[in-house]
Amino acid sequence: MAEVNTGEGKEAKKGQPKRQQLRVDFTPMVDMNMLLITFFMFCTTLSKPQMMYLVMPSKDSDKVIDEEKPKVDETKTVTLMLGGGDSIFYYLGKPNYEDWQSVVVTDYSPDGLRKLLLERNLDRIQKIAQLRIDKAQSKITAEQFETQSKEIRNAKDGQVVVIKPTESSTFENLVKILDEMQICSIATYAIVEMKEGDKFLIDNYLQQGALSAQASAAKPAARR
Repeated sequence: MAEVNTGEGKEAKKGQPKRQQLRVDFTPMVDMNMLLITFFMFCTTLSKPQMMYLVMPSKDSDKVIDEEKPKVDETKTVTLMLGGGDSIFYYLGKPNYEDWQSVVVTDYSPDGLRKLLLERNLDRIQKIAQLRIDKAQSKITAEQFETQSKEIRNAKDGQVVVIKPTESSTFENLVKILDEMQICSIATYAIVEMKEGDKFLIDNYLQQGALSAQASAAKPAARR
């Protein structure tokens, strides 16, 4: 609070103006400063950047004996090759280098990649949806929902997605793919580097099988 002292009680000399002494009490400002400090500390805690942790394959993974590597069902595997212009080249199971039509092109729209993953992961999505209904009807608790949904997502017979970004793709494309993994309840996925065979599949598709036709024609000539 501010206090003005007009100097009452002292006789001022004639012809001189009265002096006023201003005294400002800063005691209330201490409480205000503490409130501001608390507010900024609280906001700083909430504004921490959120990160997504990715488990990347180890450099020593090639040294692991084949018998120790987990077996993956080929019918449950989808390989996504992220191309330029928001395009996605994908194939199911093992790659077929002789048939260029085994590679399909889609995009990031709901009718593109999401529709593909939802259809292939429909059984798991339906089970999780039923769990949500049971939770809403209080048939199961929140802890039971988290436990059971985690078991469904991590089932060994679930969908497996292999993600292979190309040099033409962007970081935004990779973020969109990871978002689709969460939306479509894909628990098992991996980010893998592109190989020469993957580049061949994309180039062969863009040339409508011209490369595979050349390779097939070159085989009899090599035998001669």
